[in-house]
This record gives sequence, C-alpha cells and structure tokens, in this order.
Amino acid sequence: MAKQQRRRVRYPVNGWLVLDKPLEITSNQALGKLKRIFSPDKVGHAGTLDPLATGCLPIAFGEATKTVPFVMGSRKVYRFEVTWGIQTSSDDAEGEVIATSDVRPEQADIEAVLPEFRGEIMQVPPKFSAIKVDGNRAYDLARDGEEVELEARPISIHRLSLAEVIGTDKAVFEAECGKGTYVRSLARDIALRLGTRGYVTDLRRLLVGPFGEADMVTFEELDAAASEEETETPLENAKLMSFIKPVETGLQLMQGVAINGEAAQRVKRGNPVILRGANAPIGPEEIYVTCGGDLIAFGEVARGEFKPKRVFNL
Repeated sequence: MAKQQRRRVRYPVNGWLVLDKPLEITSNQALGKLKRIFSPDKVGHAGTLDPLATGCLPIAFGEATKTVPFVMGSRKVYRFEVTWGIQTSSDDAEGEVIATSDVRPEQADIEAVLPEFRGEIMQVPPKFSAIKVDGNRAYDLARDGEEVELEARPISIHRLSLAEVIGTDKAVFEAECGKGTYVRSLARDIALRLGTRGYVTDLRRLLVGPFGEADMVTFEELDAAASEEETETPLENAKLMSFIKPVETGLQLMQGVAINGEAAQRVKRGNPVILRGANAPIGPEEIYVTCGGDLIAFGEVARGEFKPKRVFNL
C-alpha cells in the first residue's frame, strides 16, 4: 500500500502583508513562497505584477481576503522606464522585437504629449495579458501564435509625469492610475504618439490603495525572521508576525465607525442597525464598523442605517 502523505498543518493567520516582489518571479510564485513561510489556511494577492515588475504586492491572509476587492479597486502608483526605438510583442523585455524606429524624442516633446494621457482615456491592453478572449487568457493565445485583437477599454490616469531623461534612448515616468490600467500599453502609446516605438524596460509599483513603500517587506527579511526564532508555529514567531498588518488596514480608505456591543451582535448575525451619534454617517457610502477596537463588518450605510455585506470572524 502506498504511504499516505502527511497533511500539512494550516494556521489561522489574519491580516495583510505588503511584499516587495522581486524580479523574475510571478505573483503566484511569490504567493507560493509565502504559503511555505506562514502556512496560512487562506491567502490571496490584490493585483498581479508581471515577472519583470517589482514592488508593492499586497497579500491578504485569512479574513483579510474579504477586503481584497477594495484594495484591488484602489489607485496604484508606478514608476517605469521606457526605452525608445523598439517595440516588442509583449511591450516589455520578455517579448520579441516587432518594430523599430530611429526617432528619439526630446524632453520638451515628451512633456508636451503627456496631458493627452491624463484623465479618462481609452486603452488597448497588451496582447500578452491575462484578459480572457473566448474563455482563454490572451497571453496563452499569443504564445501559441494566434492573432489576438483586444478592444480598447476606458481607464483613469490621475497623474502622469516625466521623472527623468536618461541620455537619448530612455525616459522614466511616474503614473498614478485606476483599476485595469496597463503600464506597458501606456508606454507603447506614448511612444507611438511621439512618432517612435517604445517598450518598458523597468517597472516598479510604489503604491496600491492604502499600501506604499514604507509598508513593504522583502523575502530576505521574512526568511531571516523565520529562521531567527525557533517556534513550533508561525503564529508563535513574534518577529515574523510583526510584518502582518491588521485586517482593517485594507479598508483604510473608507470610513470606520464604532458601534456598541448590542449593535455588534446584530451585525454579526447579518442584521442592519441604525448608527447612533452626532458624527454617524448618513450615507449613501460604504463603511466598516468596529466594536471595542475589533473589526466587525463592512457594508453600506444609507439614511443612517448600516447593512453589513461581509462579517469578520476574528
């Protein structure tokens, strides 16, 4: 009889970890490594980063996974380098060269076209992207040699600036944008508008919603913390657990309201409650509620009544 594999023990880790994702690993590979470090019963990330991108990758453990949609829908800030004169099939260094140009834009020309890429604009995603076409990922079709035609989609660019010009061949930009924006497409389109070609040669995400550079932790720091303290479970490793932020950190961009114990019990059963107090919101808006400093639920308040959408078990 085949030897039965021992089931790996999972632990109730709850909260957010903001990983500084390194180069040349996928977001799912990063997630897999974190699973080995923390052995959580539930985990997910809030927004994929390409293998050639680094920076802010928020990781939700346990009950924090309920707040992932709010973080994913938040604004993001990227710093990216564009190399002029070459266009690739993936709009970054992974793809094959598909077009070239001898044109090298001047700084004044670059700055002159940037206003056209701010605000609400239409963008065609890269062919090498996770967007589904007839049930298949676009990048799978593109890698199989199939011609992929993606439709333009509305996106929001809240801020776009030229940060640095490096010689004649490279420029560095910083962009603050909404959900669904592809920086690779932005670089491609800026280059085309300037009468040349371009692709992303360096990309770093600096911020996702409430999480920024000051919150990030590296794998080196996590590995060091895991090996410093010999504990039976990750939950007992104080240094390791110090990197985990409270579940409500993912809801920081919405208002929090404290309610009393009786109201908290009603909310935990999924029932609506009337919010009391002079500063209680009337709505309509989404908020989260706490009791005694503990996160209870998030939901929508309208006409002073709070209706829970998701209740937390902390």
